[in-house]
Amino acid sequence: MNIGNISFPDKPLFLAPMEDVTDIGFRRLCKRFGAAMVYTEFVSAEALVRSVKSTVSKLTIDDNERPVGIQIYGRDVPQMVEAARIVEAEAHPDVIDINFGCPVKKVAGKGAGAGMLQNIPLLLDITREVVKAVNTPVTVKTRLGWNSQQLIITTLAEQLQDCGIQALTIHGRTRSQMYTGSADWTLIGEVKNNPRIHIPIIGNGDITSPEEALDAFNRYGVDAVMIGRATFGRPWIFKEINDYFAQRSSNITLDDKIDILLEQLHINIEHIRQERGDDDPRNELRAILHTRRHLAASPIFKGIPDFRQTRIAMLRAETVEELTAILEQCRERLKGGY
Repeated sequence: MNIGNISFPDKPLFLAPMEDVTDIGFRRLCKRFGAAMVYTEFVSAEALVRSVKSTVSKLTIDDNERPVGIQIYGRDVPQMVEAARIVEAEAHPDVIDINFGCPVKKVAGKGAGAGMLQNIPLLLDITREVVKAVNTPVTVKTRLGWNSQQLIITTLAEQLQDCGIQALTIHGRTRSQMYTGSADWTLIGEVKNNPRIHIPIIGNGDITSPEEALDAFNRYGVDAVMIGRATFGRPWIFKEINDYFAQRSSNITLDDKIDILLEQLHINIEHIRQERGDDDPRNELRAILHTRRHLAASPIFKGIPDFRQTRIAMLRAETVEELTAILEQCRERLKGGY
């Protein structure tokens, strides 16, 4: 499978772009554990054009995480074109991805993200003009349609391909489903098996285990699988899946996993210090805010009795010492049978 000049191995696994999740520290870990492609948090075209500092900071990427995609969203053609040019000039990503799939109200409710599924002519105009504006490969991520009465993805895929995109990621839900119910991969398979489709099709939705990932490749024939929420607190999921594909055992121990979560915290602290160029004590708190949701969501803690209170403590921790002590306590409880 290729996207532009980027070649990927057989059955590649991609890290989905997720707001407040796929920061640089998390992306670096996912890459280390076998993600074939990672994506930044999605970037507002409007905010980028206005040079909003917090948005511009999302363009920071590390050569060690390549190939990396930067995803932009918006509803205005000139702004999306200018944003794509800024991304290309400032960050030099391997891929510029257009978000036509975010279902949250503050994005879709304003006509961007999945909201674009209600205005296909504009969606296609944006795609066509962004493709023409940059030399970087342009891809799209979208959903099956706005709701169950408007399952338009099979037609839309061909229209997007005609606009010049070089890959298409499909999340197997409609916008109205948000993240509820189960992802429907049958339409993803239909798009992939359409003889008129010649760009890579990347499937996304509800992949939480090696078995589910292999089934997605074998049953639906997708070129790559993108994993989102199942990566929370579990950057090693890519190694687990790749090891399963290769029929080898994954030797990541409980101690390894807790050490990885602690490393994620320290990577984020160092990154924020470098980004801000100072040792302001508030940098530590900023890094904790980026990290603690991952820790609280990690599946390694499932089964610990009364973990709810520990989870609340994680989400309230404001110092490295507090968070480290909680994780070490969890380590001892897990190793000691609680």
